[in-house]
Amino acid sequence: MEHPGAESPGGGSSSGGGSTSSTSSQEGEEPESPGGPGPEEEEDDEAAAAASPATYAMMEDCLLKKIEISVAEAEKRTGRNAMNMQETYTAYLVETRAVESQAEGQCSPPDSLWRRYSEFELLRNYLLVNYPHVIVPPLPEKRAEFVWHKLAADNMDPDFVERRRIGLENFLLRVASHPILCQEKIFNAFLTKEGGWKETVNETGFQLKADSRLKALNATFRVKNPDRRFTELKHYSDELQSVISHLLRVRARVADRLYGVYKVHGNYGRVFSEWSAIEKEMGDGLQSAGHHMDVYAASIDDILEEEEHYADQLKEYLFYAEALRAVCRKHELLQYELEMAAQDLTSKKQQCEELATGTVRTFSLKGMTSKLFGQETPEQREAKIKVLEEQIRDGEEQLKAKNLESRDFMKSAWTDIERFKEQKNHDLKEALISYAVMQISMCKKVSLLD
Repeated sequence: MEHPGAESPGGGSSSGGGSTSSTSSQEGEEPESPGGPGPEEEEDDEAAAAASPATYAMMEDCLLKKIEISVAEAEKRTGRNAMNMQETYTAYLVETRAVESQAEGQCSPPDSLWRRYSEFELLRNYLLVNYPHVIVPPLPEKRAEFVWHKLAADNMDPDFVERRRIGLENFLLRVASHPILCQEKIFNAFLTKEGGWKETVNETGFQLKADSRLKALNATFRVKNPDRRFTELKHYSDELQSVISHLLRVRARVADRLYGVYKVHGNYGRVFSEWSAIEKEMGDGLQSAGHHMDVYAASIDDILEEEEHYADQLKEYLFYAEALRAVCRKHELLQYELEMAAQDLTSKKQQCEELATGTVRTFSLKGMTSKLFGQETPEQREAKIKVLEEQIRDGEEQLKAKNLESRDFMKSAWTDIERFKEQKNHDLKEALISYAVMQISMCKKVSLLD
């Protein structure tokens, strides 16, 4: 259990802070090379990281201090989908109530509306696209995984729907407590506007901003100077997912065996009860033993249902691993675009120098053409130089903008990573301690039965 609760990479020197300004892209400065931050910038990043807890303390005016949010119930419904085919789905009742009314002793009914799981997905996809530097909280699983055999894998199973209801409520609470996401108007509309909310989201055109998987994959393999901290973060997220997956699989196997052992005692209870009917002297003792066996066998259902609650807490961080990788992929894409802009600018400067001096440093098709068909006239060469000079100026501005975007992303991302690390360490510690306490309590109950 060491890995899930371990510190994520970059703890002591990761950049953070809420500032989005840059100190190295001022007017008149040369554009920075895309090889990563220099020593002075790393010192600034470390100072920002050290200040990040205070920065977030100033942003604690989160939505949860103003309203109470809950997913009160789930309801099975039947309707028609976009293909006009009948389908069965689950709707969830989202309720909100102002905290001020509670403090003033008013018992006004909460505002409520129904949402489908697909609408929760739409909300999260919107947040992922518009806040790429944020570790967006994950949704609960759509279909049951890592379960013991008594639980059905059907997504309409009442036990699973109830656990998913709790998970969806937790998702809303995570977003509402986030210092940045809680201020999003689309999220607030999700809580208050039932009709037309999906149309409002789609009208933002957020899908057009989404990076394609092919583009992100291309950046992953072609970036030349990946940031060490993001590389370590990606490895950490892979390890976190692997360790928690293995832990959940082991827990499911242990639960299966434990369930089998307890239910065998149920068979013993039935045998003892039948035996007591034909034994005169031992009848009462056998009947009592059979009763204890039945109680022992029945106790496992509640125990494993409670275990499943702690398993869901681990699953949340299993899915958080993918949210971490999404931030890493976005940084790789920004770094790749920065390197391409720098490479294009260098190429244009070289072309301009070759035209100005009349010397060709490297082999090119244009050089061969000029040798075969004669040199360009001075007027043609001057016109090309002017075009290249304009392109160089545009390239320098573009490179400055890319540098600024990359630095701002890194600062914002590492600020959120620091926040996530604190949350993760606290949550996993509490979950594992509670799980251990539950196991101790179970052993005590068994000893009393014995």
